[in-house]
Amino acid sequence: MDRSEFAEFLIARRGQLQPEQVGLPSGRRRRTPGLRREEVAALAGVSVDYLARLEQGRDTNPSAAVLIALADALRLTDVERHHLGRLALGLDNQVASCPSDGQDFERVSDTVQAVLDALHPTPAFLFGRRLNILAWNAAWRDFAEPLGLLDEQAHRNLAYYLFAHPAASKWWIDWPAAADLTTSALRVARTQWPDDPQLGAVIEGLQRFPEFSRRWGEHRMTNFRSVTVRLQHPVRGEVEVEIETFNPAMDQSVMVWLVDRRSANVPGLRLVNE
Repeated sequence: MDRSEFAEFLIARRGQLQPEQVGLPSGRRRRTPGLRREEVAALAGVSVDYLARLEQGRDTNPSAAVLIALADALRLTDVERHHLGRLALGLDNQVASCPSDGQDFERVSDTVQAVLDALHPTPAFLFGRRLNILAWNAAWRDFAEPLGLLDEQAHRNLAYYLFAHPAASKWWIDWPAAADLTTSALRVARTQWPDDPQLGAVIEGLQRFPEFSRRWGEHRMTNFRSVTVRLQHPVRGEVEVEIETFNPAMDQSVMVWLVDRRSANVPGLRLVNE
C-alpha cells in the first residue's frame, strides 16, 4: 500500500502544478493537466527514467536528497513534505505486521473522559484513527448537537458528517476547507495504518460522495491539527472556532474547540449587570 501511495502522491501533485507556477511557459494546449514528467525531472535534477520508476513503484529506495529535490520541484508545502517523507519511510518497511481491527484503540479510558470533563466549559471531544467520535464533554455536546454532528446520519464520524449530512454544508461557512482537513486526516491515517480493514471500509464508503472522491484522488495535504473555522451556528449565529488537536494516545486525539475566544476578549462585547 505504501508503495502505491508514494507513487500516486507524486503523480497527483505533478498533475496539479501549472507551468507558470514553476517558471515555465504554458505553451500550446496540453493533452493532460499539470506538468509533464520530463519537466518535473528537469526541475528536480533527476532522469526522466528514474522519475518514471518512482511513479510506477519500480524504485523503492529514493535518497533524502532526491526527496528534497522532488519536494522543491513539486512546490510542496511543509505539511506535504512531511507526508512525502512518511510515505518514503514506508517504502523500506518490509516487515509484515499482523493486521488489527483497531477495536481496542476505540475504547475510551476513564482518565481521558475525565480530561474531557475537566475542560468544561470549553467544548472538547475524542476521536479515533477512523475519525469516529468516541467521547465528548457536555459543552461540546451542547454546541455540536444543533449542527447535526451526533445525528444518526453522521454515523458519529467526522468525515461522514461533512460529506453525507445535508446540514454540514449549510452550517459550515468554510465547508470546503473543513472537507479538505478531514480528507487530509484520513490520508495520514491510511498511511499510518494501511492494514486496518475498518479504516479502509470508511474510506471506501466515502468514495460514493463525489466531493470526497475528488479530494482523495488529489492527495492534497493540509494542517488539520491547528486551524480556525467559521460556522453559521443554528443557535448561536455566526461564530469563529479555533481548533486545537492533541494526541493522548497513538490512535486517539482530543480536539478542543475554542468558540469565539477573540470576541469574548473584547471588553466592549461584555454584558455587565449593575
